[in-house]
Amino acid sequence: MLGVALRDLEFTLSSLREVYAAGASPADVIRETYRRIEAHGDPGIFIHLAPLAESLARAGALGAFDPERPLWGMPFAVKDNIDVAGMPTTAACRAFAYAPQEDAHVVARLVAAGAIPIGKTNLDQFATGLVGVRSPWPVPRNTLDPEIVPGGSSSGSAVAVAAGLVPFALGTDTAGSGRVPAALNNIVGLKPSLGALSTRGVVPACRTLDCVSIFALTVADAFAVFETAAAFDPADPFSRKLPVGPLSPVPPGCRVGVPTQGSLRFFGDAQQDAAFASMIAALGAMGFDLVPVDLAPFHAVAELLYAGPWVAERDTVVGPVMAQDPEAVLPVIREIVGKAEGQSAADAFRGLYRLEELRREVAPVLERIDVICLPSMPGFCTLAELDADPIGPNSRLGTYTNFVNLLGLCGLAVPAPARGDGRPGGVTLIAPPGRDALLASLGERIERLGERQLGATGWPVPPAPPRLARAMPGEIEIAVCGAHMSGLPLNGELTTRGGRFLRAAETLPEYRLYRLAGGPPERPGLVRDGQGAAIALEVWALPEAGVGSFLAGIPSPLGIGTLALADGTTPKGFLCEVAGLAGAEEVTALGSWRRVIAESAA
Repeated sequence: MLGVALRDLEFTLSSLREVYAAGASPADVIRETYRRIEAHGDPGIFIHLAPLAESLARAGALGAFDPERPLWGMPFAVKDNIDVAGMPTTAACRAFAYAPQEDAHVVARLVAAGAIPIGKTNLDQFATGLVGVRSPWPVPRNTLDPEIVPGGSSSGSAVAVAAGLVPFALGTDTAGSGRVPAALNNIVGLKPSLGALSTRGVVPACRTLDCVSIFALTVADAFAVFETAAAFDPADPFSRKLPVGPLSPVPPGCRVGVPTQGSLRFFGDAQQDAAFASMIAALGAMGFDLVPVDLAPFHAVAELLYAGPWVAERDTVVGPVMAQDPEAVLPVIREIVGKAEGQSAADAFRGLYRLEELRREVAPVLERIDVICLPSMPGFCTLAELDADPIGPNSRLGTYTNFVNLLGLCGLAVPAPARGDGRPGGVTLIAPPGRDALLASLGERIERLGERQLGATGWPVPPAPPRLARAMPGEIEIAVCGAHMSGLPLNGELTTRGGRFLRAAETLPEYRLYRLAGGPPERPGLVRDGQGAAIALEVWALPEAGVGSFLAGIPSPLGIGTLALADGTTPKGFLCEVAGLAGAEEVTALGSWRRVIAESAA
């Protein structure tokens, strides 16, 4: 019976956690994973699939169900330019293959969280391409339409997730390799802020631009993997300390940048144009503040990636292979990387200077918005079109992706309802570094627009998980229980500093509330003594830049400490020194300062 139930199971993190809690074992899920791979019958997905016995051994080593390990028992696939100990790394080039002795940093973190790597997936050779067909192995099939390219360079990883073979997979993204194949297969592609995930143990494409990316069927799953994998890696010189979460409802008034019509490029694909216009209208209907954005400087940045000196970065890895065994490298890859010949150090500096000029042009745009919504790609590319022109269609697929890593931005490809012709719809959200959580929070709303299946599985989009409104990166949560609350005399001390209301809440039932002596205005004093009652309050998000001046204005006997709230959060908030209670009146029984005010007025 268990086997039958697993055959019908949606391979999402939440569904797998439920069956594990009900008694299923990782070995059961691994066997089902391999059954699905065989039944799907696409020899192009995996370059190396671990023997079943090896994966079962990994599953058995997990021991008893451990819900504290966030990815316990979750099978996943890894793009074959990312090291997994015991599996060869090829970067889709047999002459380059080697046997890594340890996991890549990101793989090691996922394994420590209980995840089980089952194999290495196909890719455009040396991660050079957005089409997914530049491989000496069989080409993975697009899960929705075999006439369309699967997308690359992370083709095998995207197809494995879209087919429901694994709940998530790792890819890489330098020019769109973690977003384009997601869009082509109707799944989520999370491209983190540059440096948020370590690239130690990853075969470089352009080392200064490379990101490890995540494919999943839902935004929540992709972000859960991201939260687990993200960590500063002191052994990776490109690793950065960046905020990760949390996911929370998108704040009211979120400013969404929308490309001006003149800066959009669809290359004659009217269906794609109409689908994107429909998505922008939907965002407007949600109440977001739509801000026009001219993409011209972004397009100019994108042109630097292959027309500028960054192609020479690819030569640092591919060049030695071409010199030793040129036939081992596909002709189209040789043509692209061959552009590095003749590049000089002066060219590299000219490219850097031009990028900084464009970065200065882009900066005011990014200051005016919270996130930009773009088409994930300007249109679709068929295998036949690519046969006729191996370069042009690939370049067009990167229209809205090539500039993102050069500017250090984060990105999220989110599926949307199908276009009028039935091909998958979707958009990509981009934002300045550190706003990955904001992208995911908005992405959760977009992925539930209209009717849609997960990938090519036929499974429906699950209900949205409940979210607490939380502070965004660059903000600090401040709990207020008195005159700083909405509509009360001191609320302006928050709003004039850019503070925004997050949620109404209450403390754990361990606090006492007092009306302090003195005033006006009358002030409450909150004291935690382990007894008392639950006291109502508000939680606000205050920009870090405004916190110092806010704290400087807090008078004795009040101070800021850490509060324990009934919703499980622990924001900073007002507490009162016990010495300040002289002459105070306890009003704990009323449970909130607003009720204290109301009774005083009565």
